[in-house]
Amino acid sequence: MGNLVYEWVKHSVERYGKAEVESWYWEVWNEPDGAYWKGTQAEFFKLYDYATDGLKRALPTAKIGGANVTGGGTKYLDAFIKHCLTDTNYVTGKIGSPLDAVLFHAKGSPKVANGTVVMNVRAQLRNIDGNYKIISKYPQLKNIPVIIGESDPEGCAACGMSTNPENAYRNGTMYSSYTAASFARLYELTDQYKINLLGAVTWSFEFENQPWFAGFRDLATNGVDKPVLNVFRMFGQMKGNRVEATSNRMYNLKSVLDSSIRKPQTDIGVLATKAEKTAAVMLWNYHDEDKADSKDVISILLNKLPTKTVTITQYRIDNENSNSYSEWKKMGSPQNPDAKQIAALEKSGQLKMIGKPRKFDATSGAFEMELARQGVALLKLDW
Repeated sequence: MGNLVYEWVKHSVERYGKAEVESWYWEVWNEPDGAYWKGTQAEFFKLYDYATDGLKRALPTAKIGGANVTGGGTKYLDAFIKHCLTDTNYVTGKIGSPLDAVLFHAKGSPKVANGTVVMNVRAQLRNIDGNYKIISKYPQLKNIPVIIGESDPEGCAACGMSTNPENAYRNGTMYSSYTAASFARLYELTDQYKINLLGAVTWSFEFENQPWFAGFRDLATNGVDKPVLNVFRMFGQMKGNRVEATSNRMYNLKSVLDSSIRKPQTDIGVLATKAEKTAAVMLWNYHDEDKADSKDVISILLNKLPTKTVTITQYRIDNENSNSYSEWKKMGSPQNPDAKQIAALEKSGQLKMIGKPRKFDATSGAFEMELARQGVALLKLDW
């Protein structure tokens, strides 16, 4: 195993260059605490030691980590970290094994109740909370890069609606509003535990030759972008650093960890960023129950803008905007759409600007807007 990794890394350096390969994070196996690994825990640790030895022999500055455990694999992650810090290395006979990053997975758990999909954002956030607790108890790991190797509302990407009806959430705006609400709490947990979060991966795929909107975990169906992709486009426009943003209708973190987002009121949340000449405000109207039959009027107050006039550009994801799924249903849910229909679907799948960019008097800083349940809005401010 060690020699295989040695040759692979050596080949990668020759092909891509030392600087490029130094920027990568390598990992060994996937979810060793789950169904993919058939050996014992000790055998996995031995595999890791041989893999890291081969990697570091080929490129001493290469970075490697683990163990990408399942969401509930906190005990396994704890044992893995202890092995890397204090156990005898199976190859060198010395204490410890290289650990340049800590990785784990986090998943939610949707169900169908009375014909309605009910998400469970609490489950995913508890996975993150539990693994953060394990990492934080080791002072040797302070500031170590942490990667959530899979971060999703549930576990099976290749399970469509035909076998798992709860995965219907993937087609419409539920997926996009869940993503906004869960990412905001991810940032809260990261701040609370002082974790050096390098990134979180949405474990999505491309499924070829499948029915339209079959409910697989993908960002597009037959080449047409789904609403969830547009929330990532929104995140991509949020530049600079996060700044303080509060909402009197946003569930506090403890409440979400205790009982998810299930109370009668929806979660109207906010996340904001600011760079040198731009800022962005993301707003969402989320609830675990997949219903989109109501709207709320949101009053917004923008404080401490550095200029008297800003240009506001608004983007929206809801039933009417940035939503190829609702457009497809309006067409009669065709499984063989013609070229004209496909062009319309492709257009509806793009992130939609609401109206035109407009000048805004920043001295008052106040205005109102409507946001539908399971909707997400982005306000981009430029000056």
